[in-house]
Amino acid sequence: MNPTLLLLVQLVVILAAARLCGKLLQHFGQPPVIGEMAAGLLLGPVVLGAWQPALHAGLFARDSLPALSGLSTLGVVLFMFIVGVELRAPEGTRAQVRSAFAVGLLGIVLPMALGVAIAPWLYPRFAPQGLAFWPFALFISAAMSVTAFPVLARILKDRGMSRTTAGRLALSAAVIDDAVVWMFLALVLTLTGRSAHGGVGFTAAGAVVTVAAVFVLLKPLYARLLRPRMDAGELPAQSLLWVLVGLLGCAAVTEWIGLHAIFGAFLFGTCLPREDRLLRHLAERIEPVAITLLMPILFAVAGQATTASAFAGAGFGALALIVAVAILGKVLGCTVGAHLSGYGWRDSLAVGSLMNARGLMELVVIKIGLDSGVIGPDLFTLLFAMTLITTVMASPMLSLCYRGRGQTGTDAAALGSPRARR
Repeated sequence: MNPTLLLLVQLVVILAAARLCGKLLQHFGQPPVIGEMAAGLLLGPVVLGAWQPALHAGLFARDSLPALSGLSTLGVVLFMFIVGVELRAPEGTRAQVRSAFAVGLLGIVLPMALGVAIAPWLYPRFAPQGLAFWPFALFISAAMSVTAFPVLARILKDRGMSRTTAGRLALSAAVIDDAVVWMFLALVLTLTGRSAHGGVGFTAAGAVVTVAAVFVLLKPLYARLLRPRMDAGELPAQSLLWVLVGLLGCAAVTEWIGLHAIFGAFLFGTCLPREDRLLRHLAERIEPVAITLLMPILFAVAGQATTASAFAGAGFGALALIVAVAILGKVLGCTVGAHLSGYGWRDSLAVGSLMNARGLMELVVIKIGLDSGVIGPDLFTLLFAMTLITTVMASPMLSLCYRGRGQTGTDAAALGSPRARR
């Protein structure tokens, strides 16, 4: 088939499957992103490849995947840029901020510790050949620690809980959680030393120089460029062009030094002015393309990397262990953190249930691990399954927490007002 025609057919199939699965999962109280992620898995070799191998081989021929992969990378770069622009320090009273830090940090430390604890069992079977133990173990600990801020925000918005006690605390803690995990993941990738231009030293030095350049040079430059335009109430096309130049330039630099392109995109987003009007204008222009068109392609490309061999032998046992550790670390760590901060057990468990949702953020993390050679297809498949399971659990667990009792805490002011994209 003509490559252009094949690409267009692939896009039609991917978008249609994502839409249908998203609509189906909405009927069960799940965010559409869960259905879109499931669609990527259904289009992969585990489901479509096993059911219709000839159709799968023709539709997703191996030599056609680089084009889809490029589009998916662009999508996740744009998405992480918006996440960086949205990032805000936790607000509220000093006690509320302390509580958010307690939940966020305990929700990272315990999952990381458990991730390192199971790594010796996973390493012999699932680590790529030639990879040292500690980069593998630290990546597993990072994968156990992720919280999907966008999915969490969407669940709270759909339930009218964005201003509740549990909702405000979970949103603030998720911001802290994600910021720490992304920095930790950057450190893990630096330790792998897999840059084409040098080892660990080159990547580490490049990361330091990049961060300095972004915050010393680009931050004041873009503040002067954008603030006068925002005072006028709009973002001209010329200003948007320079934002895209900075975004793609930073993404290219971090890819070149041995980190993933998303780190540059996220870093550039965090350096832009903390201006709600700017966020609104950027989201209106970038999100429809990134979320509606490109992110389903990421799910489909990720689905093509899955393999049925992951479930052979002790595979189901490994999946059960990974899922159990992921749930225990997040739910217990965040629940204890909230309770130690003075919240009741019901609200504390609700926070833990929400923070257990991993969603799109986890998929991005494990795709980076796969692309970087830190994990192989078998472990990627198991972590993909864990991502779906823990994210689907969030909404039912939240319902159980408040069964027989109304949601609490709606009288207090919200810690922040993050938008829920998904």
